[in-house]
Formats: sequence, C-alpha cells, structure tokens
Amino acid sequence: MEHSPVIQNRKNRALVVSLHDVSPLTRADCAAILAELRSLGVPATSLLVIPDHHRRASMLADAGFGGWLREQAGAGHEIVIHGYHHQRTRRDGESLRAKATTRFYTADEGEFYDLDHASATALVTKARAEFQQLGVPTTGFIAPAWLLSGEAESALRDLQCEYTTRLGSVLDLRTGRTVASQSLVWSVRSAWRRQMSLAWNALLFRRLQTNSLMRISIHPVDLRHAKVWQQIRKLVTRALADREPLTYLAWLTRERTAPPP
Repeated sequence: MEHSPVIQNRKNRALVVSLHDVSPLTRADCAAILAELRSLGVPATSLLVIPDHHRRASMLADAGFGGWLREQAGAGHEIVIHGYHHQRTRRDGESLRAKATTRFYTADEGEFYDLDHASATALVTKARAEFQQLGVPTTGFIAPAWLLSGEAESALRDLQCEYTTRLGSVLDLRTGRTVASQSLVWSVRSAWRRQMSLAWNALLFRRLQTNSLMRISIHPVDLRHAKVWQQIRKLVTRALADREPLTYLAWLTRERTAPPP
C-alpha cells in the first residue's frame, strides 16, 4: 500500500482531484475510488454528479444514493452539478467538427456543447432544484466532457454559479478570472486510447510541475483498468509531496482572498 508523502512547501500549491460521472449507476465504483484516495492522503474531492444519468438513473429516485451523497458532502467533498442527463442527441446536418467533437471525442455525451441560453438555464435550474431537494449544496457547474457553449457559459453567469472549468482552465464566473491549468484525464474506451493516455499524462504531469494548480480528473471506469489506476495513484501521491489537496470551491475561495503577488 502506498503511503501519504511527507508534506513539504505546500504554500500556494494546490491539487484538485475531481471524480466525474457520479450517479446511482456508478456509486459503487465511486465509493471505492474515494476510499483509495483517502488512503493516499486526499480527504476531500470535487464530486461531479449527474442528476439523471443517461435518462435512466435519477438521483431523486434512489434514496440510497441520496443518503450516500449527503454523507459525502458532510465529510467535506464538494458536490458539483455535472450536466443533467450527460447525453447529447445527434442532430441532422452537423458539421464534421461537431461530429468529431461530440461523437469521437466524447461518445455523444457533450450535453452542453451547443446549448442555447434558454435550454442551459432550464437544465441547470432543474438540476439545482433537485440538489436542494436532496439537501446538498452546490455552487459550481462543470459541463460533461468540459464542452460548454458560449451561451451556456452566459447562462451559468446569470444563474450566479460560482465557477466552471474546461479541459485547460478554471473560470471564476464571479470575477471573470481564468486560470490556466490543463487537467490530467484518461480515456479508456480502447487499448490505444489507454496507451496514449498513459504516455500523455506522464508528460503532462512533468510539464505542470511549476503550475500552482494541478488538476487530476478521474472517471469511475478508470478503476477497472489496472495500469491506468496504478498511474493515477502514483501521480496523486507525487503531487501530494508539495501540494495541498483542495476542492475546486476551496481553491477558488483561497484564490479570491489571497493578497496580490
């Protein structure tokens, strides 16, 4: 078993570990991942929760999941709205770019990729109300696959969401400040994708050593691929040597209150 590293010089250096696609469909794997992260020294993560995963797993309809989610929030994990269905219906006449992005890159899960303002507002408002019904506070929103249209971003701002993220950055919706930070993330849908992910994330981790914020994004399915999960554990452990584990909201709060350099 790997042990938490000795903490050295963590001042102003943060690690945000986020767990994506949390829902009744993935609860068992998510619970196992959170247990392993605790053993490595990550007590709190940002949990990206899907209210109705692929239209077949409503969090409101699963009392056990609702209770579990409240437990996680009580333990210090941040609950983040992660789309609503996490699914995008294909359109007729889509451009090659749209097809490549929404089908090849994300397998029809880019729900907010091209949503208009009204549609995005309706879905986020509905999601927010359901989290309130569960008694779980939410302040941030992260789109499935980080694919967020300009109009949807505007809707988040109008709804007074605190922040959103994209693959390469974190956006403070209150102040408009964008912080560059490429997230480590693994694609496991095929053997070649897994091999590419392992090589890319090893390189990316080295490139991000001087970045004050490091982001590691985990999906429940990562746990089922031994080499991928081994690398995740290794990189989390290495990052904790000189970084403080924080949720997105905790990191954002610290950034807002920090004195200017």
